[in-house]
Amino acid sequence: MLRALKDLFDSLSTPPAGTPAEQEHTLQLATAVLLVEVMRAEPQVQPGEREAVLAGLRRKFPLAPDELERLVELAEAKARTSNDFFAFTSTLNDRFSHEQKVRIIEFMWQVAYADGGITADENHLISKVAGLLHVTHGEYIAAKLHAKEASGLGAP
Repeated sequence: MLRALKDLFDSLSTPPAGTPAEQEHTLQLATAVLLVEVMRAEPQVQPGEREAVLAGLRRKFPLAPDELERLVELAEAKARTSNDFFAFTSTLNDRFSHEQKVRIIEFMWQVAYADGGITADENHLISKVAGLLHVTHGEYIAAKLHAKEASGLGAP
């Protein structure tokens, strides 16, 4: 059982192949990397940010808790070695509807707000990813406001 789980997650770190399961794993990793990048935007990772990453992935993908933890670990490793977001955003552009991409931006904002505030680096990162996902400025702002309200910080 553990071997099968390891093989499943090892496949997440390889280029996308043709099977639907492998494509789904690539999609999960791309989503996780973008959320992890928000968490990594600050030098000190807060526990609430990591929980927000897990919560966003939990809402998006039907994975067991241990699978979610492994996915975040893989995403953290991938984020450390990646030098741009194009591979991840192009995967999402190919496979997600526009509404799903807006939801990913909202998840990113939820990670950013998890520690009680937004830094300039987080703001810049999410803005850049929103552009790469073809999310309009209005949708970007609406996602930000919705995430802020959900965080309990209220209106801007």
